[in-house]
Amino acid sequence: MRPFEVTVNGRLHRAAVSPRTSLADFLRDDIGLTGTHLGCEHGICGACTVLINGQISRSCITYAVTCAGATVETIEGLDDDPLMGELRRTFSEEHALQCGYCTPGMLITARDVLSRHTDLTQAQIRREMSGNLCRCTGYRGIVRAIARVAAQPLVSGPQQNTVGLGPAPGPGACETRSTPEAIGTQGLATPSPTTPVPGGLPSGITVSVRDVRESDGWVTIEQVFTLPHPRTTVWPLLSDLEKTCAALPGIELDGPPVDGAVSGKASIKLGPIRPVFAFSGTYAVDDRSYSSTIEGVGTDRRSHSRAKARIQNRLFDLDEENTRVEVEIAYTIAGPLAQFGRSGFVRNLVGRLATTFAHNVNAALSGESGSAAALAQSQGWWKKWLAPLCRLIAAFNRRRPRQGD
Repeated sequence: MRPFEVTVNGRLHRAAVSPRTSLADFLRDDIGLTGTHLGCEHGICGACTVLINGQISRSCITYAVTCAGATVETIEGLDDDPLMGELRRTFSEEHALQCGYCTPGMLITARDVLSRHTDLTQAQIRREMSGNLCRCTGYRGIVRAIARVAAQPLVSGPQQNTVGLGPAPGPGACETRSTPEAIGTQGLATPSPTTPVPGGLPSGITVSVRDVRESDGWVTIEQVFTLPHPRTTVWPLLSDLEKTCAALPGIELDGPPVDGAVSGKASIKLGPIRPVFAFSGTYAVDDRSYSSTIEGVGTDRRSHSRAKARIQNRLFDLDEENTRVEVEIAYTIAGPLAQFGRSGFVRNLVGRLATTFAHNVNAALSGESGSAAALAQSQGWWKKWLAPLCRLIAAFNRRRPRQGD
């Protein structure tokens, strides 16, 4: 058992729980706040949504002990909140609930959406609420209810929330502190955007998140990492999409780019789930500016979530022996996994991926056997078998007469 303190709805609670006890179970079983509902227990349905330090979080996949020192608000603690009061009224008048099981999470998420946005359209409301599922209403009443509140002067504009702890917007723990056994009683802190992401990188490599911004449903993350190799050595690897993807964990190409077109699969671990997005898109390289761009769309068959993304990178000479790589990632997610699209969660995830990627690229450029062999094996397989086949298919399609010719 691990002792910790947490403030819930303005009241300080001191308790001792198992390190693996979820915040949802603690709220319901230990202090009797049953307004937080448990649905999927995988962080998908949104019924368990609460506020942790002012940000919405999935309490079913948040360890209770990670909230040590935090402030948690549940649906019961928002009875006197003016914005929540209007939402309750319009939800009732617009018939936005039937069985009511999803309603607490819907209300808390809707309140968060209204606190961050103004002039919401119905399409924007649907996108923002797509991480909360309802099996009864068909969502029309929910969207109308939120739209009515959004049109009222009660909504004064976006608010600046404090740093969150739990999934969606995301854990602030570093990779090395994310297990229950490694969690102390002081909670977790999200690294600042300019703090290098830790991960035991070799000397000469740094990885940092420079900027995170949201606009029109898109989240953009700017990262910078340095490599102790000259640009003329780094560019041949990073301009080759197959070599680049071989250094990225979870990315698998269907084959080399053909006339700029590319497809494959991206497997990403998000808390207790591991969606696999089948994607297709385009890839372009500019050797003069040492830059490349990949754009694509993907779908996860299990959750029926959809994602669009654009990744741009550019290389700069720091000196004769070091290269700075600037990466800009822009994405939008719709469907059940939209809850994981919040910038806090993804910043942590992308930071860890960038650390792994920088390590693998450096290993390949340094001639370390493990990574170099993996890159060479992947490259050799495509070049020996699939690359000629793809070129043959592309040539056949170009020569085949079109209808009406």
